[in-house]
Amino acid sequence: MTERILITGAAGGLASLMRPRLARPGRELRLLDVATPADPAPHEEVVTASVTDAAAVAEAMRDVSAVIHLGGHSLEGPWEDILDVNVHGSYVVLEQARLAGVPRVVLASSNHAVGFHPRVPEVPDYAFPRPDTFYGVSKVALEALGSLYHDSFGMDVIAVRIGTCFEKPTNARMLDHWMSPDDGARLFEACLNAPSPGFRVVWGVSDNTRRWTSLEAARALGYEPQDDSEAYAETIRAAEGERDPDRPPHNQIGGHWRLAAADPRNRTPRIDRT
Repeated sequence: MTERILITGAAGGLASLMRPRLARPGRELRLLDVATPADPAPHEEVVTASVTDAAAVAEAMRDVSAVIHLGGHSLEGPWEDILDVNVHGSYVVLEQARLAGVPRVVLASSNHAVGFHPRVPEVPDYAFPRPDTFYGVSKVALEALGSLYHDSFGMDVIAVRIGTCFEKPTNARMLDHWMSPDDGARLFEACLNAPSPGFRVVWGVSDNTRRWTSLEAARALGYEPQDDSEAYAETIRAAEGERDPDRPPHNQIGGHWRLAAADPRNRTPRIDRT
């Protein structure tokens, strides 16, 4: 029997890294995005639509066994845009999954849901929301929607608070919160296959030497990270020098994203994409 997984935001950077790594015999990936994903493979089906289009999302849910919801704005922006795509779009995805009887949804949350959380030895998986931007607020809302849809309708929903996921870390901030693409695929596989997870919030990071976020909840799902950003530390230190963990941007989870969301000048922040 074919396993069909719907991936929203499929033309984005994270989905582009995950698609080849999530390919399996007997698995089809249905790719939904407003843009066309690059180089779709034979096992991939493209659906051109927004996550805010309920009718299109409903059709995309047909014969789907799980959803990986990566769709939405990935940077800070005006509240109206964040509200429509990130918050309302997440509601549309969860609601159409419920109506279609899809039993499991994996949600891409973010470290920015707790961006104002200070540096401590290990930030827990369920750290109380302290968003650093409108974008961070949208990820808090996404987690709340996931909790609601589990408690109200019995869906398995896992929210992954992703640190940063690129082929390799490119700055000192990423040494703390980097999730390698291979580890990202391992984590998504664990989220897809863990028996009866209910509702979970887990950190999406590799087992970095400099990590200060918990891996307890992710490991409880069966995630076994194998990569460490420390392999890139010497190069980054040579380029940036030593960092001070007690001063911005290294003393709080959100890094350079720790900006006043109410200030219009900060709605397109000069950030390091972490």
